[in-house]
Amino acid sequence: MLAIDEKTITEAALEQMAGTPNARLKEIMESLVRHLHAFAREVDLTPEEWLGAIKFLTAVGHKCTEFRQEFILLSDTLGLSALVNAMHDRRALEDATKSSLLGPFYRSDSPTLPLGSSIVGKGKQPDTVIYGRVEDAAGRPIPNASVEIWQPDEEGWYDLQKLDPSEMDLRGRFYTDSEGRFNLRTIAPTGYMIPMDGPVGDMIRAQQRHGYRPAHIHFVVSAPGYREVVTALYLTGDPHLDSDTVFGASESLVVDVNRHDPTSPYPELQSIQFNFKLAGLTGERVSGRVGADPSQILQKAAH
Repeated sequence: MLAIDEKTITEAALEQMAGTPNARLKEIMESLVRHLHAFAREVDLTPEEWLGAIKFLTAVGHKCTEFRQEFILLSDTLGLSALVNAMHDRRALEDATKSSLLGPFYRSDSPTLPLGSSIVGKGKQPDTVIYGRVEDAAGRPIPNASVEIWQPDEEGWYDLQKLDPSEMDLRGRFYTDSEGRFNLRTIAPTGYMIPMDGPVGDMIRAQQRHGYRPAHIHFVVSAPGYREVVTALYLTGDPHLDSDTVFGASESLVVDVNRHDPTSPYPELQSIQFNFKLAGLTGERVSGRVGADPSQILQKAAH
């Protein structure tokens, strides 16, 4: 019988997993065990610290609802979501708009609206126009592409945080015209602090991090035959562009709010212009979304 101690436990655990029939599951779990064990040895993890971690993860789970995903927030604040996004982008065979975080406030049931519509229900700021094209890697327009948008309001709140969940604000889905063009009206959001009333907030405070995200607007852009792009546009001048708590901001996604743009479909309004670029599909068929509608995660867990 093998004597189990700190030197033999890793190989003993791997040996028990050796018969895993799913090759990818076997690869992932073996690597996870090796790294977890190496981490515990490196920090000389104590029983009290181990139990503290169990309590923390339990609290993260308890904070999750069909309208809030604390585990996604945890992944975001540890940089894991940004890392998975970057690796997903690397697999594309063509240049495309850089990914950013889906975040914990995505909803899959945004209303479909005609081009030019406003997604603002309760905002008080002047309208801001967002317009541009959806293109392929060669710059050719993609007609009938789906452009989903959602964002916080002028005070930094998403509808899921501020309103009854049956209400929806600052969300919509638009389809590009025959020339791949889209335009819509919204408001310019402000930066905000991530939800700090849960275990992830406790972690951020313990690390003495500021907890802020720069002002941004989320998008999911897709079309048949192309890789979906999950991204966000970040507003120039925000003081937290270089220290985004969830590591989502990057230079290629920073945009100006223009005051007088004669090329805008609404030149009398301030505007943001951006062209989204989609890469063609590769052999992979898995989703590139690092995140999900919180209600869908609970539904899948229940089944």
